[in-house]
Amino acid sequence: MEDTNELIQQRFKKLSELRETGLDPYNGKFMPEFSAAFLLDKYRDMDKETLESQTINVTVAGRVIAFRDFGKAAFGHVQDASGKIQMYLKKDMLGEKFKLLKKLDIGDIIGVSGRLFRTKTNELTVEVIDFVMLCKSLRPLPEKWHGLKDIEIRYRQRYVDLIVNPEAKDIFAKRSAIIKSIRDFLESKGFIEVETPMMHKIPGGATARPFKTHHNALDMELYLRIAPELFLKRLLVGGYERVFELNKNFRNEGISTRHNPEFTMMEFYIAYQDYNFLMSFTEELFAYVAKRAIGTLKIPYGDLTIDLTPPWPRLPMLDAMEQKGVPKEALADCDAAVAWARSKGMNIPSGSSFGKVLDEIFKETVEVDLIQPTFITDHPVELSPLAKRKPDNPDLVERFELFIAGREIANAFSELTDPIDQKERFIKQVEAKERGDDEAHSMDEDFVRALEYGMPPAAGEGIGIDRLVMLLTNCQSIRDVIIFPLMKPEQ
Repeated sequence: MEDTNELIQQRFKKLSELRETGLDPYNGKFMPEFSAAFLLDKYRDMDKETLESQTINVTVAGRVIAFRDFGKAAFGHVQDASGKIQMYLKKDMLGEKFKLLKKLDIGDIIGVSGRLFRTKTNELTVEVIDFVMLCKSLRPLPEKWHGLKDIEIRYRQRYVDLIVNPEAKDIFAKRSAIIKSIRDFLESKGFIEVETPMMHKIPGGATARPFKTHHNALDMELYLRIAPELFLKRLLVGGYERVFELNKNFRNEGISTRHNPEFTMMEFYIAYQDYNFLMSFTEELFAYVAKRAIGTLKIPYGDLTIDLTPPWPRLPMLDAMEQKGVPKEALADCDAAVAWARSKGMNIPSGSSFGKVLDEIFKETVEVDLIQPTFITDHPVELSPLAKRKPDNPDLVERFELFIAGREIANAFSELTDPIDQKERFIKQVEAKERGDDEAHSMDEDFVRALEYGMPPAAGEGIGIDRLVMLLTNCQSIRDVIIFPLMKPEQ
């Protein structure tokens, strides 16, 4: 196979030769009337004879993804956003312009005009009577029979991935449909969409390490949003009762098949409801989105089949761990929990809080086996500094996490509306931060002040859009569903 650099040089030479003829290889004057998919669908059932008895003239444009020159004729395929259609070019039809085909390469973008007919193999084809070069491609695409398999290149050069891998384009079309379905569902329930700041003076709304930035004019340190929660709840104080935001969040953490430092969440808040309401609401939302976006509630995922048909099991967190063999004493005492966890090989740092230890035990013993949709409810209060306490057990909060296919998809709780309790929990978070917990909350005096004006009882939820798209498109890595994921610098 020829060296890529040599192929690029050949294309630069063709570019110069085209310009010497007076043609603009980057012509912007062409308006296609039809898409490939439209033509293939409209004339799908029209037979060869009927098609030839009519004169159906069309114009299409797209990227040349296949081309075969037979001397006095040539066949090729042009691919647009909707798909591809075959073209047939003849010397006696194109005259002197036929010579320009020698300057054509796979990857070039052209516009063609001609009439529709069917070949001997019955393929719908455009017999070209004129074509125009719209963009000369200077880099060769991956060989068509190999496609683009290198994962690193696929993520880093997504533009090439989208050209040569139709399944990649389909994933992002489904992502768009999923997000639209979420919006449609919430708006049908009386929610309004809002936008809140992405730069915060105080990071909050989640336990995470933030990214820092600096505003030069104000000489002020700012943080990229880790969650929109505290601003959305301020809107409940202000009188809105149903709000949601599709938002970009930024968390300064590692990269894995489940984590990208920049990711998409959908958070919504509803006044006068609690976390029990949200569980039923979430079941309804997921079922609606799955039916609208992919047409089924039975989702193929790797070797699994995930059934989103409601209702889904609801299991308290401590009960789930006990069912996995965690002794009751380890669920009731921090020292016992640390000892048991370390005996099972878990890495528990010295000074870890009871809640952190229980969370680590849960991840190691329960999370991976939560394949079918399951609500894990009633979490320790120190893991949930913004959630309402359970009236019958103030050490726990009215919270659930939704797990599907062994990973968390959503997190929700009855909101804490007591400003005194909230301030006390912020103080404990600040103390944890001073002890070295980089993910602990900071004190947000303005949010406490907002609560002092009075916030109605409410429930709120965050849903990981990227992970939901992974589930509904059968993708095993979050990078497959983020169109431009964060990558290390090229070597």
